Amino acid sequence: MLQYLFATYLASIDSVVLPILKAKKLGMITGTWMFPLAALIYSIQPLIFYQSLSIESMTVMNIMWDVISDILVSIIGIFVFNEYLSPIQICGLVLSVIGLVLLGYKE
Repeated sequence: MLQYLFATYLASIDSVVLPILKAKKLGMITGTWMFPLAALIYSIQPLIFYQSLSIESMTVMNIMWDVISDILVSIIGIFVFNEYLSPIQICGLVLSVIGLVLLGYKE
C-alpha cells in the first residue's frame, strides 16, 4: 500500500507541472516563469523516488508512478482542457488501472 502513496506523490508532481506547460502552449499563461518553476518542482522527484526504493523495486515503482501519472494527467486533460479519448483509448486507460492493481499485488 505504501508504494501506491509514493507513486501517487511522484505522479502528483507530473499532474501539476504538465497542465502548467499545456496552459502555456495554449496561450492561457504568458511569460516564461513556468519553465524554471517546472524544473524546480521536478528536481524533488529523484529524492522521492530514492526513498520509495526502500519499499519496492525500481521496476515496479517506476511503472506505478508512470501509470498513476498517466491516469491523473489524462483526467486533467479531459476535464480541464476538454481533450477527448476515443472508446479504444478509454479501454487502454481502464487496462492501465487493472495493470496498476496487479503491480501492487503482493504474494
